[in-house]
Amino acid sequence: MRSAGAGGARPTVLVLDAPPPAPPPRLGALTGRARVLHADAGTLAAQLPQADVLLVWDFLSDAVRRAWPGDGPRPRWVHTASAGVDRLLCPELVASDTVVTNARGVFDQPVAEYVAALVLAMAKDLPRTLALQDERRWLHRESRRVAGTRACVVGSGPIGRATVRTLKALGVSTALVGRRPRTGVHGPADLDRLLARADWVVCAAPLTDDTRGMFDERRFGVMQPSARFINVGRGALVVEADLLAALSKRWIAGAALDVFAHEPLAPDSPLWTAPGLLVSPHMSGDTVGWRDELGAQFVTLYGQWEAGRPLVNVVDKQRGYVPGH
Repeated sequence: MRSAGAGGARPTVLVLDAPPPAPPPRLGALTGRARVLHADAGTLAAQLPQADVLLVWDFLSDAVRRAWPGDGPRPRWVHTASAGVDRLLCPELVASDTVVTNARGVFDQPVAEYVAALVLAMAKDLPRTLALQDERRWLHRESRRVAGTRACVVGSGPIGRATVRTLKALGVSTALVGRRPRTGVHGPADLDRLLARADWVVCAAPLTDDTRGMFDERRFGVMQPSARFINVGRGALVVEADLLAALSKRWIAGAALDVFAHEPLAPDSPLWTAPGLLVSPHMSGDTVGWRDELGAQFVTLYGQWEAGRPLVNVVDKQRGYVPGH
């Protein structure tokens, strides 16, 4: 697994830094064990040939996908500080024998808690309560009981499974949908049937050729008028124009998006004012200390790579996610 530096020198770790004000990763534990270099989107291509390991700290960037097809050697291992790998995979990287790992495990419970918070907020009409408070209006309403409702969670990876566990703790009956049917997981053939019964539809699927645009006009039309849709997966899983139409026509009761096809969301996007839509800026997994957790995870993985042990969180580059779930 390990790819030592030239002439037995310390391996070179190249970090694709995130733009300010995001801090760089804390890699002090690699002092004396690796030569750490830093690049941005403009310098990545020139520095890739000297790297043994690439840490994609700027996981929202497409720089790796653009720089990878160039000339010269390429890192033997790429780690991205994110759950999704769609922003970095390109045909040349997929075809190579470079190992790709992701940040599986860091975001699972935080995202699940965020989903639960959205479910509670929508059921209890909290957005309107806050708006009425700003207006100093006293308007009594009835809210919805969460216990006893049904959720369909699409995406059977760690985030989807954590979401199921968290919603069950609220008394929500849940159905989990994955790429293939197995014990405790429904296959794609059951999706429409489950959508038609769900009060809450949660999308936590990876973005692949099979899942891109999976929530479209037809899928929103299958849902019941009282249903709410939540996306914490990837923006491109949803045809946003179709979601806008579904909300405007009251095909569904509401939605919450934490991810979008283009980020940051443009100020003039109609999504900001769509009826019944809650917008958040891709923050569902970002709890206090999350960057430190990501840095510590990479240091742990580096120790495995350094010792020649098999890495965990290895992505199946053909599928676009870590298999086994």
